[in-house]
Amino acid sequence: MTMTTNGLIYKLFFLSSLLSLVIIPAALAVVPDDLKHSIDLKAQELEKINRQIEETQQKIENTQQQGKTLKKEVQRLDYSASQTGLSIRSSEIKIQKKILEIDALQYELSDVKGTLKNSAEAIAQILRAMQERDRESLLIGILRNKTLAASISELKTMDDISKSLSEEVGKLKNTQTRLENVIDATNKTKNQLETERNSLKYRQVLLSDQKKDRQNLLAQTKNQETSYQQQLKELEKKQQEISDDIDKFEDELRTKFDSSLLPLKRPGVLAIPLAQPRVTQLFGEISRLYGGKPHNGMDFGAIVGTEIYAADDGEVMAVGNNGKYQYGKYVLIRHPNNLATLYAHLSNIQIVKQGDAVKRGQLIGYSGNTG
Repeated sequence: MTMTTNGLIYKLFFLSSLLSLVIIPAALAVVPDDLKHSIDLKAQELEKINRQIEETQQKIENTQQQGKTLKKEVQRLDYSASQTGLSIRSSEIKIQKKILEIDALQYELSDVKGTLKNSAEAIAQILRAMQERDRESLLIGILRNKTLAASISELKTMDDISKSLSEEVGKLKNTQTRLENVIDATNKTKNQLETERNSLKYRQVLLSDQKKDRQNLLAQTKNQETSYQQQLKELEKKQQEISDDIDKFEDELRTKFDSSLLPLKRPGVLAIPLAQPRVTQLFGEISRLYGGKPHNGMDFGAIVGTEIYAADDGEVMAVGNNGKYQYGKYVLIRHPNNLATLYAHLSNIQIVKQGDAVKRGQLIGYSGNTG
């Protein structure tokens, strides 16, 4: 006898008093090849854009090493704006890719739900078969058979049904776990999509700011090298004065600070504040960049517009902007372990404000060239 129910085909074969159950699953949803191909193409586009961003970053660094002239500074600003334009394009492609990935996950979700339904119906069918066998006692069934072989077959059938039930229950559990994983992946991808949309919006603002910086520079210097060099000389003098004041404050604070309040030295006390970090200056490293004194922070090389994250849970103590001096745009966060972290040289885009509670890994700003 053949019976079809909700996409499943059950074939029940009755041979004397023996029952055999065969379950053939119906066709389930499959991610279309053209959707997979579209996702792969977006990934290839991103790789190409990322290479262009890296090439532009190298040009920026080369320009910075070629001396401080108005021409080089304008060139650096042009490269930075070009790089931000590439970052905007990267965000647009990432958004398109995330939307395609969510579509693919919907197919997978449909597939898992179909498998879940099939497993549930298979278990129900097995239970109905077992219920049918339980209507008469096992002993009576055995005594009814005329031969020992028939009785053994009767027992084997019951054992096969029990094993089938155990297998289907195991499949059901595995499918349920898969369902939860797909739902988690979908929610994660949706969050990434929202984050990337915000990044696109902020990078568009950043590009506008960079263009204004270029215009202001040319306006302030009247496009004259001598004027630029004079402003640069005054700026460096003021920066040195501020740096000396900071050194005095830090020396005074060190004499009063109780080091026993610090957390134990171990990995993971603070998280790295950006993805794919490139360390350019270590904490405590002595360098001519810091007047031959130990560096009191950690420097990272980052493309302008890179997302910056909180190194640990805490409260935003201050958000400020020193303009062209020292830290430029900064965010200061106090943590529960008696540490505080300061994130300097950010872009002018404000993500958090004083008094905000932040979590480790939360977006707090974007890298910039301020200060």
